[in-house]
Amino acid sequence: MNKQLLALIFITTMLAGCAQNKPADYSKTSVATSVGTIELAAPHATKSTTTYCDVIGWDNKTPVAPAGFKVSLFGNNLTNPRNIYVGRNGDVFVSEANTEVGVIKRIGAAIIGVSKSQYLGKSKNDIVLFREINGKPTNMGVFLSGLHQPYGMLVWRNWFYVACTDGLWAYPYHAGDTKITGAGKKLLDLPAGGYNNHWTRNIVVSGDSSHIYISVGSGSNDGEHGMDNEKRRACILQIKPDGSNEKIYASGLRNPAGIAINPFNYEVWASVNERDDLGDELVPDYLTSVKDSAFYGWPYAYFGQHEDPNHKGERPDLVAKTLVPDVSLGAHTASLGLTFYKSRTFPVKYYRGAFVTQHGSWNSSKLVGYKVLFVPFNHGKPGKPEDFLTGFIADADKHEVHGRPVGVAVAKDGSLLIADDTSNSIWKVSVNP
Repeated sequence: MNKQLLALIFITTMLAGCAQNKPADYSKTSVATSVGTIELAAPHATKSTTTYCDVIGWDNKTPVAPAGFKVSLFGNNLTNPRNIYVGRNGDVFVSEANTEVGVIKRIGAAIIGVSKSQYLGKSKNDIVLFREINGKPTNMGVFLSGLHQPYGMLVWRNWFYVACTDGLWAYPYHAGDTKITGAGKKLLDLPAGGYNNHWTRNIVVSGDSSHIYISVGSGSNDGEHGMDNEKRRACILQIKPDGSNEKIYASGLRNPAGIAINPFNYEVWASVNERDDLGDELVPDYLTSVKDSAFYGWPYAYFGQHEDPNHKGERPDLVAKTLVPDVSLGAHTASLGLTFYKSRTFPVKYYRGAFVTQHGSWNSSKLVGYKVLFVPFNHGKPGKPEDFLTGFIADADKHEVHGRPVGVAVAKDGSLLIADDTSNSIWKVSVNP
């Protein structure tokens, strides 16, 4: 056999081997959403990468808002403030909690996307009250303590509800109370434990006050511990205010950390933190209206009927049922907080729109997220997201950030409040007079 033929056989064999090792499809897929068509990369088109941030603090700096707004410090010296709830009388409640230290030691800080300087202590597990006194926000101290990773809060009639990682509690309450002194009652057990980085439980009341919705994140990234571990998880539950008549309102929502009722049409909306390990561009987090009895894909499909390669052929029936979410928010941005804006204080473009906080990436080759987005709404339909509060990334090349936004709420005066858990602060964005 001559040298030329041997060389040809060698080259042909190598090319065949390369073809076998190459993923089946690197092509992009077009998906029509409520705000236009987006392009989805193929799974593993880029390598899954771990790049977590280092929080360096603000050092007299502040986040950056659009022209016409000013940013000020509403509260500081907190301990991992995660979520914000504003009562009708203007009182501001802040839940202080974080991922359990035991979980971090067990699975590694980088795996759950925490920074080097975050979550070094025990979770505070309480709720702090702020009140405006003589025009200034005043920390009134601990409002409620002895909780287990509290997150969602709600005032309904004469009850103060708290959604903890393992249950929903209600405490006797009257507007103006500065501290809960009465005994609470547990209305509902919630699944917790195990691989529990999705520990946050959020709550909202329906427009007619007949139901409460509770968001429960998955117990895994992509169902890798088996679906028996995911019962009543990766979903939004619906109950009566007394805890009865539970049903799964919607499912397939990997981590619907932000839920809100659109006050203009009473639809349920959620900001959903999607799965990791499929590459830099997959899977986009999203903002979506949540339909009764609907399925949104996790873990079998993503962003519509795109089958997850880790669950190929397992549940074609559920893949076929998967709804396309309304708004893409970018992959690995950790889009967690959500609130609608119904005040007339901000310029008219913000009226009826939504604000979404992005806690920031870890499963990306570069830092993404770390900002607050505004999503305009017109006649109940969302538009394209735009940056609203930025400046959280200090040095992208060094992976340094000043802080990480998470909880968001509208204050009684129409300003926007943002919890920055890693800098232990609450920021206030108001119109610059």
